[in-house]
Amino acid sequence: MELFYAYDSDGRLCRLDSDESGHCVRVLRHRVGDEIHVIDGCGTMFRCRLTDDNPKSAEAEVLEAIPGWGGHPYRLTVACCPTKNNDRFEWFVEKATEVGVDRIVPVIGERSERKVYKTDRAYRIALSATKQSLKARIPEIAEPLSVKDFIQISPLASLGRNDSTPCHSEPVEQVKESLKLIAYCFEGDTRRISIQEALATSTATDITILIGPEGDFSPEEARLAIEHGYIPVHLGASRLRTETAAVVAATAVYLARG
Repeated sequence: MELFYAYDSDGRLCRLDSDESGHCVRVLRHRVGDEIHVIDGCGTMFRCRLTDDNPKSAEAEVLEAIPGWGGHPYRLTVACCPTKNNDRFEWFVEKATEVGVDRIVPVIGERSERKVYKTDRAYRIALSATKQSLKARIPEIAEPLSVKDFIQISPLASLGRNDSTPCHSEPVEQVKESLKLIAYCFEGDTRRISIQEALATSTATDITILIGPEGDFSPEEARLAIEHGYIPVHLGASRLRTETAAVVAATAVYLARG
């Protein structure tokens, strides 16, 4: 199945930008009258008929709208420290999107080697992975903030975000319970449990997972997280790279809740 992303859709007509139009018309050679499938980035997939095959501004008439297409019955935020090698973090964005994530937050820790992160490319990767994995909702890519600042805000608080992200977070009142997890490597004052155990003993459908940098969270960051209701977890016996840990955590939620 081929999916196209409409930057503008009103329920009757979907409009594609120049990149999507070029792929649809020039590369795949769709013409007026062809049936195509279009996502709005907010969770709805439209079955459409192409009405304008301009390779720079194609348009399609909506035949059927399918809300919640390719979605999952939970809301997952993964707050992960960007890696020194930017390609590794982008790999995480791609794979987490394929598995199922609703919001990705780049967080800067005390031990982070990368202190600045630009989100534009991450959004484009998330868009591509959304279409590839047959989903209709593009994950929100938030603007970076410090680990401590992130810990101290509500899990569903509005964050600064990439302007390309099409949808707003779900209203807070729709979520009755949240589960907040922090994965770190050292043994602190609070015993870590496996992420599987944490998920099995909670019925929360709103889940936040904090993943630290290459040098791990500092003890102070871990203590602050626990004070704010985060549960310390581990991801098994292996020592994982930051980006691998983030994907494993997203996969654990997918398997436990999906």
